[in-house]
Amino acid sequence: MPLVLNLAGTVGDSIVDGPGIRFTVFAQGCSFDCPGCHNPQTHEFGIGEDVSVDDLVTRIRANPLVSGVTFSGGDPFFQAEAFAALAARLKELGYEVASYTGFTWEALLSSGALAQRELLSQLDILVDGPFVLALRNLNLRFRGSENQRIIDVLKSLERSRNDPLAAPVLCTAKRWVG
Repeated sequence: MPLVLNLAGTVGDSIVDGPGIRFTVFAQGCSFDCPGCHNPQTHEFGIGEDVSVDDLVTRIRANPLVSGVTFSGGDPFFQAEAFAALAARLKELGYEVASYTGFTWEALLSSGALAQRELLSQLDILVDGPFVLALRNLNLRFRGSENQRIIDVLKSLERSRNDPLAAPVLCTAKRWVG
């Protein structure tokens, strides 16, 4: 049986969800309910469009200008198994894969479900932490509030193998942080 994602929608040529031209996938469902959330219509679970991983890969590959894919929401980590499968397929095809989540890096590593840790392991970039309206900053690149971090997942996973309590490695790539 094919894995299915419940989606609030997609944007085939986004320039605001990461560097370059990106395909953005908006998960349907999030329980963080952050005051001031940019996408409150994505909070309710199970009301979006069901799309198979295979179908989504076909949609993404249809635009030859897309260099990266960003998972947003809602929160992709509430559908971690299907998003992990999608991320793995996209990585095989050479796409950079990024995700937003209201979970923190530390929470995903210490108490995240196996599927959530698998999704994490398939990402290049993670923007973590809930949106905090009091910390909103419109000058930040690719994030909404100052508590959110742009994390280099591969370097951070390597660091955590040596020291499970180590802080994540923040992304320094100019295209992500300006």
